[in-house]
Amino acid sequence: MVTVSPFIGLHPTAESFSAVPSVPYDVIERDEAAEEIAKNPQSLLRVIRTDAELKDLDAHDDKIYEGAKEMFAKFKADGLLESDNSPAYYIYRITMGGKTFTGLVSCVSVAEYNDNTIKKHELTRYDKEEDRTRHIDAVSCHTGQVFLLYKDTGNVEATLKSLADAKQPFGEYTAKNGTFHQIYRIDDDAGIAAITSMFAAIPNLYIADGHHRAKSSANVCERRKTEGRLTPDAEQFMAVLFAHDSVTIYGYHRLIRDLAGLNADMFLNDLSLRFTITPVKKVDIKKNAVPPRETSPKMHVMHLYLESQWYELTRPVDEAADAIERLDVSVLQNLVLDDMLAILDPRGDPRIAFVGGVVPLEEVTKQVDSGEFAAAFIMQPVTAQGVIDVADAGLIMPPKSTWFEPKLLSGMVMHEIR
Repeated sequence: MVTVSPFIGLHPTAESFSAVPSVPYDVIERDEAAEEIAKNPQSLLRVIRTDAELKDLDAHDDKIYEGAKEMFAKFKADGLLESDNSPAYYIYRITMGGKTFTGLVSCVSVAEYNDNTIKKHELTRYDKEEDRTRHIDAVSCHTGQVFLLYKDTGNVEATLKSLADAKQPFGEYTAKNGTFHQIYRIDDDAGIAAITSMFAAIPNLYIADGHHRAKSSANVCERRKTEGRLTPDAEQFMAVLFAHDSVTIYGYHRLIRDLAGLNADMFLNDLSLRFTITPVKKVDIKKNAVPPRETSPKMHVMHLYLESQWYELTRPVDEAADAIERLDVSVLQNLVLDDMLAILDPRGDPRIAFVGGVVPLEEVTKQVDSGEFAAAFIMQPVTAQGVIDVADAGLIMPPKSTWFEPKLLSGMVMHEIR
């Protein structure tokens, strides 16, 4: 069963809440971070992307992590951050597009990550692991959260909403994309006991986003244990837990630079050996998805944009296939990217690019129409249950299979490793 724990939160002061929170470290490039810091010197990016201000250094130089530690101390010394007086749970609300998402911010157990009570569906890369391991260890703080899902078999989410409704948020922030973020403190004995008890009845948690943050936290725990520096705070990491059926998942689209020497007609002919291809006369490119004409769960469905024409591609699902092979992204990878285009390593091949399904389709079609890319595959979203099925089976999803919303900010509340 799952162990969640309250913690003593570190967060912006009332005066600095409009300035400190930032996008996570891994969704912004170095130059972009530098621009944001120049506009807002109180942004947490100065702590989580210290490399943006130390441009002459390699991004993984020891001085980057020393600088992060110093900047974090400066934020506290300058009164931008303050700690609560006692352990608490925190409820994080995000409103976007008229919908409000409610999640629990808590600490979860490194031991339960290691024993797969907290389940994974992605591989991690050593270089990314090592970067965050060194950052967390240097700063002694979990500045960002791991995005976790739980299966709500009772009234967990309803209880969290009720607890938040009875409080006033102590911090609010409106992000550049228009999303509205609120954070509530649950520090009374009854509220803490209710939350702890509810989650103790839940068998597993599932990582939606933040596999590298989770693995890096486990690495810090192991490193400090080996070095005799282990404390209870290092045996946990901070996460935000959302009900699996409350989040929104978008498809992750694929842009292809060339057709491996084939012209459009040859490519479509080869594709027709693998899929049923139906031209689509009209697509609203202001929207972020193509509504499928084929809606049977027993069919794979995706869309192709090629030479200003849209096509719907369908193929029967292999009922004997495992949870991975039943995914549309796996079918595309195996039958098209591998077999037809020789894109064997989508993580590293420069001939493929990925676009999160939250953006309008016109952002995709422009890149094909300009000639920068030859074609685009528009993917239908994987369901949250599909992600859970993969994790329960101990399998690994193909790269860039899911785009989860809501997107969390860093700095709404943080967990110091004391």
